[in-house]
Amino acid sequence: MKNLPTGCFLILHCKMSRQYGDFPFFPQTRTPFIFDIKTIEIIIIFLSGACTFIIILPGIRGKARPFWLLRVLTSLFIGAVILAVNFTTDWEVGQVSANTTYKAFSNAFVNVDVGLRVGLKGINITLKGNPVVQKNETIDYNEQFNWELTKLVDHDYYESLQNGLPNPILYVAEKFTGNSPCTLQSQYRICAYYTSALMWMAFCTWVISNVLFSMQTVEYGAYMILTTAAFMVFSLLSFGTVRHASMCSMKFGSVTLHTVFGGSFWLTLATSLLCTLIGVILILMHRIKPKTLKWLFNLTENDEPNSFEKYKMEESCSDDSDSPCMQLRRMS
Repeated sequence: MKNLPTGCFLILHCKMSRQYGDFPFFPQTRTPFIFDIKTIEIIIIFLSGACTFIIILPGIRGKARPFWLLRVLTSLFIGAVILAVNFTTDWEVGQVSANTTYKAFSNAFVNVDVGLRVGLKGINITLKGNPVVQKNETIDYNEQFNWELTKLVDHDYYESLQNGLPNPILYVAEKFTGNSPCTLQSQYRICAYYTSALMWMAFCTWVISNVLFSMQTVEYGAYMILTTAAFMVFSLLSFGTVRHASMCSMKFGSVTLHTVFGGSFWLTLATSLLCTLIGVILILMHRIKPKTLKWLFNLTENDEPNSFEKYKMEESCSDDSDSPCMQLRRMS
């Protein structure tokens, strides 16, 4: 048997397995969930837009070049955040270290870190050993369980049961199934649905605000950026309501897994405050210093009239023969 080639050994193993009524098992390479591809695509697209603008920035003339840079980069940041948080998995996070069972039908305990990350599209469960190698096995799992409006976590959960994932992952995932008495899935799924819808509304108003800014209607653009901030705040309130519902405890021995608001939640809050600040500043400038605001968005120097003003001055000079400009022309 030791001298047989690998292919012959596999064929012999299959024949022996069928002879004794067993199916052959070939372990497949697991690909754990690491990062959402859509989030990476969004970041790359907006970074490409920012780099493209930085390249053409030297072609912008005048003292308003720094304002153009700040304006475009801030707008791209706001748009990237609004889109990216729809696909992130850290709206709510929690982690606990515990001694718990690792496999089914086994009383062996392992020391692991169990993590839970909740997003608008599903949950992410991590399991990492302390140390990573215990019981002659590498304990390092990162699994994603997705939900949609018509799809439940149950499908991914049953696949995990068939694949034989460790007990801590299955225990946490079971809390989010449709048959669980905790009803966590329905609570989070409904809140996440409305949160995502409000974030898409915020993205639409962000696009409209950029169009209004480019059309020189700065005041209406400021009102629209305030509307963007309002939709983002409403989305935070929608997701935050799930914490007021009755929650099932996730116990691992004597410790309990608790969750708190994660990075995406606080990033959305900070971006909404930034939009509010921008809108308020633009409205105040429109009321107090409209010429300065017009100069910033028109990118024209204060001491240099535009082509239309030049045309009106020349026309007035040609109509009035006694005007100072006509006398200067005669002297020249």
